[in-house]
Amino acid sequence: MKVKIGQHVPLTIKRLGINGEGVGYFKKQVVFVPGALPNEEVIAEITNVKHKFAEGRVKRIRKMSDERVKAPCPIYEKCGGCQLQHLSYEGQLRAKRDIVVQAFERHGNVRNLEKKLEQTIGMEEPWKYRNKAQFQVGLLKGKVIAGLYGANSHRLININECIVQRPETTKVINNVKQILQDLKISIYDERKRKGLVRTIVTRIGVSTGEVQLVLITSKEELPKKDLLIQEVKKRLPEVKSIMQNVNGQKTSLIFGDKTFTLDGKETIEEVLGDLSFDLSARAFFQLNPTQTVKLYNEVKKEAGLTGKEKIVDAYCGVGTIGLWLADEAGEIRGMDVIEDSIVDANKNAKAKGYDNAHYVVGKAEYWMPKWVKEGWKPDVIVIDPPRTGCDEKLLKTILDVKPKKVVYVSCNPSTLAKDVKILTKLYKVERIQPVDMFPQTAHVESVTTLSLK
Repeated sequence: MKVKIGQHVPLTIKRLGINGEGVGYFKKQVVFVPGALPNEEVIAEITNVKHKFAEGRVKRIRKMSDERVKAPCPIYEKCGGCQLQHLSYEGQLRAKRDIVVQAFERHGNVRNLEKKLEQTIGMEEPWKYRNKAQFQVGLLKGKVIAGLYGANSHRLININECIVQRPETTKVINNVKQILQDLKISIYDERKRKGLVRTIVTRIGVSTGEVQLVLITSKEELPKKDLLIQEVKKRLPEVKSIMQNVNGQKTSLIFGDKTFTLDGKETIEEVLGDLSFDLSARAFFQLNPTQTVKLYNEVKKEAGLTGKEKIVDAYCGVGTIGLWLADEAGEIRGMDVIEDSIVDANKNAKAKGYDNAHYVVGKAEYWMPKWVKEGWKPDVIVIDPPRTGCDEKLLKTILDVKPKKVVYVSCNPSTLAKDVKILTKLYKVERIQPVDMFPQTAHVESVTTLSLK
């Protein structure tokens, strides 16, 4: 018998789901309850019924978890940017490992999973870590606001302070809101599809203190541009790069195709370990530099380099992972479909004096077979795909090329487990290491090592 909307049901929460919600069962029907924690007994009100599951909200907690804490953020429940602030940090690390376990149990066929899956590597200070903010801009009662859309809604929540963001990024956004207000610059209205400024993006090079500001506008023409630049420079001397990106489309994508430098440099500098990176406005770069060093050190350890290996760095972005390995590898070849990233990657390799690292635009499934034909066969492939996982053609290419080792960096356990299942035709899983890149959220990254059977 199915539950009905509005019905109140008792649930014992068994675990956390992939989005950080509590998972319980009522008469064998799975019910997802945001905000409920493992081992809690709750009364939930059913809010939505789908074919295979129902969703509910907590009406009352009958038995509370020992790991429940008070979320320190005043807008935590409205905002939806974080999902786990109400769970102790040790509890978060355990839950993230369990999310990886669930994904492999559902999709994978890994033997002795418990032995191969390590404890999650956490952060000493799991707050104020995000080096980039992308806040949508709107008007509320004539006042310029900027923030994120509320959980499951299209209501913009104004954020003046965010405790998972680097404070420098929110300081810049707050000042820019005020400048837009003072200069009466037009703000985009999504419903009417009119107005100019859509999004404010800020990124800080944590090690250098350099900040980049990108204004995303619906049109190229930016009235009062000179005044705007003047005010930003006066109030925010730390901003070394002021960019404009144009996106006139009706889309949830933040960036459009055209980017211009309004003032200052085109890139800001970030340093990881002893590598420095130039970051342009659209270049992908990890959002948590502290944990990125731990993540990349895991990749290096798992690649097991001796100085001779040929390495392919697929989905290479600005070349961060490949360059992290370059000093102990024979040769690195990387590829990405975003041209800006490849330009940055080659610049970064050159700046560091790595003449054994080369980056090209395109897909690994095009380049790898070509290189093999030319007599260059990789020993190790490092893949760091988007949330959607690897392109099927890439997995097929890996099975054709048969490198000795695949090191898979994943930001989505579900697609990781599905991809690994395909690779286990020829590879065996040696080790899975979860890393907490985004404390207070349900995201979990991991490094999985596969070796040729």
